[in-house]
Amino acid sequence: MNDKASLFQDSLALLRQLIAVSSLSREEVHTAALIEQFFSEKHIGTFRKGNNVWVYNAHYDLNKPTILLNSHHDTVKANPGYTRDPLAPTEEEGKLYGLGSNDAGGCLVSLIATFLYFYEEKDLRYNFCLVASAEEEISGRNGIESVLEDIGSIDFAIVGEPTLMDLAVAEKGLMVLDCNAVGIAGHAARNEGDNAIYKAISDIQWFKDFAFDKTSQTLGPIKMSVTMIQAGAQHNVVPANCSFVVDVRTTDAYTNEETLAIIKSHVSSDISARSTRLKSSSIPETHPIVQAGVAFGRKLYGSPTMSDQALIPVPSLKLGPGDSARSHMADEFIYIDEIREGIDLYIAMLQKIV
Repeated sequence: MNDKASLFQDSLALLRQLIAVSSLSREEVHTAALIEQFFSEKHIGTFRKGNNVWVYNAHYDLNKPTILLNSHHDTVKANPGYTRDPLAPTEEEGKLYGLGSNDAGGCLVSLIATFLYFYEEKDLRYNFCLVASAEEEISGRNGIESVLEDIGSIDFAIVGEPTLMDLAVAEKGLMVLDCNAVGIAGHAARNEGDNAIYKAISDIQWFKDFAFDKTSQTLGPIKMSVTMIQAGAQHNVVPANCSFVVDVRTTDAYTNEETLAIIKSHVSSDISARSTRLKSSSIPETHPIVQAGVAFGRKLYGSPTMSDQALIPVPSLKLGPGDSARSHMADEFIYIDEIREGIDLYIAMLQKIV
């Protein structure tokens, strides 16, 4: 067992190092190396695939279930509104500034500290596997999804994302739909053609107004938003095609495949989903890890934003220090005390079940 004060200081030092190195999605090679080095200096063996790094507790037992601790070390591009150097970790008034400090560096280093706290413990009821994953910000195929078969069987997961240490017990999934309304070209001055824009308008109105029969108790209704549209080549030609894009935030009330089938049955446009792999995720409110959080007074909620939970095929809880509202903002920061509190709560919750 490690001293929590030392773990907190190590976490802060690691987070400063991670902030100082560019780690855009698909370009996380240097932060992956930093994480490997961090564990190597503590004489803990690491595994690596692409830019994903993972470790196991010292007394890993194949006969025991395993808890996955996961957060990501990639970042988005710096918001153009930055007034600071995004790669310069600076502390002011109890805040640590820098790109990725809140999303999700603070979560990652807090989970690493939690892993280290339990690392040497014997006779635990669970194993621990910690994965520092890549490509979360783009839901990339070379992120957490690519190592699930390598890390072995897992019972449930804690996914580190900024939630103010409240319990996101469910999370919406995502489908992006490419839609194409097909008409017949004609001259705009004559009564010719079949205007694809008008056909698209009818379908777009359906996306705006339709309500699915089933609503998730935790996540509410499925949300569909038309976000892009394109048609026409010149003013005097009736367009034969009108394409538009729909962002669909799915829930556990339907599978992504069921949602897509319902949509296709109601609209005349040709519909193609870019992917159905980003699924809604959840964990029962009766699960021991959720009840452990409730015992410490944490709130339960359903999250509208997506994380790597969408790709983890076991019950998962999204939980971490920091605030989702600060993610991707200019001059991103995390309160230093949030990291300390995150480590303490992660450990206290897990102590109730392991």
